[in-house]
Order: sequence, then C-alpha cells, then structure tokens
Amino acid sequence: MTTNNEKNKIDSKVPQGPLAEKWTEYKAHQKLVNPANKRRLDIIVVGTGLAGASAAATLGELGFNVKNFCIQDSPRRAHSIAAQGGINAAKNYQNDGDSVYRLFYDTIKGGDYRARESNVYRLAEVSNNIIDQCVAQGVPFAREYGGSLANRSFGGAQVSRTFYAKGQTGQQLLLGAYSALSRQAQKGSVKLYTRYEMLDLVIIDGKARGIIARNLVSGKTERFSAHAVVIASGGYGNTFFLSTNAMGSNGSAVMQIYRKGAYFANPCFAQIHPTCIPVHGENQSKLTLMSESLRNDGRIWVPKKKEDAEAIRAGKLKPTQIKEEDRDYYLERRYPAFGNLVPRDVASRAAKERCDAGYGVGPTGLAVYLDFSEPIQRLGRDVVEARYGNLFQMYYKIVDENPYETPMMIYPAIHYTMGGIWVDYELQTSIPGCFCIGEANFSDHGANRLGASALMQGLADGYFVLPYTIQNYLAGEISTPRFSTDLPEFNEAEKGVQERIDRLMKIQGKRSVDSLHKELGLVMWEYVGMGRTKETLEKAIVEIKRIKKEFWSDVFIPGDGKDQNTELEKAMRLADFLEIGDLMARDGLLREESCGGHFRLEYQTSDGEALRNDEKFSYVSCWKYKGEDQEPEMLKEDLNYEFTKVQQRNYK
Repeated sequence: MTTNNEKNKIDSKVPQGPLAEKWTEYKAHQKLVNPANKRRLDIIVVGTGLAGASAAATLGELGFNVKNFCIQDSPRRAHSIAAQGGINAAKNYQNDGDSVYRLFYDTIKGGDYRARESNVYRLAEVSNNIIDQCVAQGVPFAREYGGSLANRSFGGAQVSRTFYAKGQTGQQLLLGAYSALSRQAQKGSVKLYTRYEMLDLVIIDGKARGIIARNLVSGKTERFSAHAVVIASGGYGNTFFLSTNAMGSNGSAVMQIYRKGAYFANPCFAQIHPTCIPVHGENQSKLTLMSESLRNDGRIWVPKKKEDAEAIRAGKLKPTQIKEEDRDYYLERRYPAFGNLVPRDVASRAAKERCDAGYGVGPTGLAVYLDFSEPIQRLGRDVVEARYGNLFQMYYKIVDENPYETPMMIYPAIHYTMGGIWVDYELQTSIPGCFCIGEANFSDHGANRLGASALMQGLADGYFVLPYTIQNYLAGEISTPRFSTDLPEFNEAEKGVQERIDRLMKIQGKRSVDSLHKELGLVMWEYVGMGRTKETLEKAIVEIKRIKKEFWSDVFIPGDGKDQNTELEKAMRLADFLEIGDLMARDGLLREESCGGHFRLEYQTSDGEALRNDEKFSYVSCWKYKGEDQEPEMLKEDLNYEFTKVQQRNYK
C-alpha cells in the first residue's frame, strides 16, 4: 500500500472563526436556491433509515424533487428501527450541568480525539432542534410524572441527556421520519422506490449525476438520473458476519462510490458493543443487542473466585448463589467516577479482559453478568419493568431465563462503524455532487461512538445539516437541464454492473455465499476484532485474500441473474465485504497506536488502557481506490484541535 504525506491536500472546507460561531456563519453566507429553481432540481437519496428518511422528507418539503431508494419493502424496515436506548441532546432539563459545549466535549473525548472539532460542535449545537422536531411529529418520548420529557444517562457522560421511548427509541423516531416522508410522497415531491438496490454511481463530467439500481423484485437493472446523489445506506458492521445489524445491512453503496473516487475514511474504527446476548451456536446468523440504557441501573459483575466461575460454567452453581462479597463489580472497581457507564470501547475491553483471565461465565466462558437484583430491591419491580420491560421480555424469549430473577448474560459484539466515506464540512464526498450522511460517512464520532449518538447524528444530518449544505452545491446547478439516462456514461455504468453479475453467475462452484461470509467473519473477529496486533492484521490480509480468491472461483449462486435472486444479492454484498475487510486490516496495520475501538495490544498503558500517539496519528486516514487488485493509496486529513485540550482519556 502507498501513503501520501502531503499536508493539507484534503480540504475539509471548515469555516474560519470561533468554534461556536462556525455553523451560524456558514448558514449566513452560504448560497441558496430559490423556490422556483428547487422544482427544477432532482436529488437521489439512497437509504430510508433515520438519515435517509429525514433528508428525503426535508428536501421534499423544501421543494426539491427527490427519488428515495431502499432495499426493504417499506422505509419503516430500515435498521434504524432496531435502536433501543435513546437519543442525546443538550437540553439540560435535569439542571445537572449539561450544555452544548459539554455534549461536544464528551463526544470528542469519547471518540478518543480522532474526530473533526467543527463537525462535532455542530452536531451538539443542532441536537436540541432534533428533540423539538420529533416532539412536534408526535414521537412518544418518555415523560416525568409532571409531563416534562424524561432523561436517562448513557456511557461516557456524567449528566442525564438521553431522551428515550422505553427501549424502542429508534422505532419511534423512524416512524416520525416515515410520517414526514409519507407526507412528501403523497404530495409528489418524493418518489419512493422500495425493493431497489443501488449497484453503481454514474459520473458525468466529474460530477455525480445518477445511479444504476437493481429492482429486487423483477431482477432488472434500471437507470436513474439526478443533479446530486446522497448516500445514506448505513454502516458495514456485517463484514464480521455476526453483528447486531440486520442481515440485510451492507456496505455496498459506500464501496460503489469508493470505487468511483470517494475516499474511505478510518475503516478500522469499528465499535464493539459491550451488552449483547452472547453467541449460542455455530449456526447463528446474527446477534442481539441489549440496550446500553440497562447500564443505568444494572450492575456488571463476574465471580471474584475462579473456582466459582468454573462451577458456573459446569452448571454446578447458579449466579444467584454467589454471595455479594464474592462478586467483582469490575467496572465500578476500575472506573469509580463513571462506574458501569464508561464508554463502550472501555466496557468491552474490560469484559474481554475478565473472560480471558478465566472469570467468564456461561457455557463458553465468554459472558459476564448484568444484574438487576439491587435496583429491583431499591426501586421495585414495577419501576424497573416500566423502564426496561420490552428489553427484559426480548431477553427472556431468546435465552429462556427470567432477568427479573437471574442476572442477564452479556458479551461484546460488533455493533456500529465509525469509519465510512470521507466527507467535508458540507457532508460532500471527494466526488462533486455526491453527499454521504449518517453512519455511512466517517461520522462525527472519531474512534468510538458514545451511546445514543447514532440517532442524533442521523437526524442532525438529515433534518438540519444536509438541507443547508447541499444548496451551496446545487446553487451552481440551476441552469443544468435534467439528464437523459441514455447518455454514454449510463450505458457504461450499466454495462459494468451487468458484467459483474454475469461473472458471478458463471462461477457455479461448490461453496455457498453464507459459508464464505462466515469464514470471513471468523477471520475478522479473530484478527481484526477487539484486540489487534501487527501479526494478526498481517494474517488477516493474507486470509482475506485467500477467501476472496475462493469466492471468485468457487461460489455457487443458484437461479438466474435476470430474475429475483436473493443469493445473487448476498454474493454481490459479500464481494464488497471482502474489500472492506481488507481495507479495515490495512488501516489498522498502519495506525500504530490504540484509540477508541481500535486497540493494538502493543500500544497500551501499564493498566491496560488505550495508548494514543498524537504526534504521528492525529489524522483521518483517507483511502483512495487505485483499481481492481491494486493496493489503495492512503491520504491524510490532519486533525488540528484549536479549541480542545487533547489528553489521555480518563474515566476513573
């Protein structure tokens, strides 16, 4: 692989001036598009999760013509619906010392000082508007007895700023965005294309001008043109096969624009969530998240004595039989200031450390306890049930154990990706006219996202940021006529898509797509997972290359490439996951430090915490595609902290 050390080659377009005034100044001087001209401009939005649905609805309300695509049969089935715990905002309703600056600082610190200051401050600044917007839509946030909106705490913060709707916050927020989207669809400003999957980006004269998409019902490829394209397709966590993501979640749209010239930023930054139901068998297809909100009241522990842990693993002892003095509440012990509400990367590594040391529980020894006996005794079962009832019910249905009576078993799992497509301050990629929002971009979260901030970023981008910044670009397109999809660039793009499909269908090997994906997932978890080293990352690159070769020579895809074919869909996504896995390993290998979710075992403090190297690695790694089977080139966007003191994270 090659790297480029040229300074300031990548322009992030961050406005000048004080941090708290940058967004206001930007909006005051940006270019606008008047109402009559908006009707002449088309925008494609790929994705209908919180970022995509909110962006499409808002752009439609502004008067643009929007074409909105999703792979599901309804926008309501986007994976945003699975988010449980809540959404952050700096309302300070609890009068506990919160502020826009504190939300900004917690996010920067939580991301281990690997995020762009200006973007993170803007995120904190617009967070309060999101709550007002969602309340106006009728989102049923939890309320206090007197009627005011309720808050609870999440990891990495010492204030209560998380708004929630029981354990179904993502579902309720998505229904709010969906209602706004449906209104625009009925008005005619948004045209919905359900069961369509983007397969390529069309570029004309250096600008994004459309997409090639596959109709997943008929199997036909179709062409769509626009003046700008917005990617809001989510993250790439399913590279690991087993993750908390829906099985249909994929990284293909981001890889398509990466191959057309968009930079892929910080691919090695993947989040491992500490509270997931442990793996229970070899035939499992996904993992289930247990909301971080449970760490508000639940206490995490393992037995203090190895013999007790061994007895539990052998089925000779129950957790309820372990005396209080024989329980190690290791997060409370190691991090007294934050206790069980340390950030996710810290909690995950602590759980792994205890299990690796032989104190893990459950049949495999790869689990710790999340215990509610104390809050049930202190608050009463009714209060705990009102807060977490649906989560307890979900756990009971999956594990067949009653968490009101016996502690939950949890273990870390892949959940979210902080890496993604590089975007500037305007959320525009390195391809003019191609924008990227939500989890699909390299985000505002640095090397680790704090809980309840994914929903905040998705809705901030869609409702309050992109609708401004995209106009700065489209103001220069008001004289550009609509594009015919018969242009040579569309012909060439569709031809490339068809050749890729034909190549896959002709292989007719012996390996199923899922068997190869599982093999990739095992390599990723073993060598690019919670603890990485130079040796494991180098091994991952070799192993991924081997699996890729086997995939392209021995995969079996039944059926016809011109009809509905779910195995073909999975194969095309796996081809992209193989490329993403390689990028993740290469990026992790070059980043010789530990920060956030990227933990290199060679780089840690004496007490096992992440050891950054700010002198050499305070940058965004931006990977540039150089061609099929060619090593990518790494460019750098330097991270300059003007308003924040960069220091070692401390949650003790």
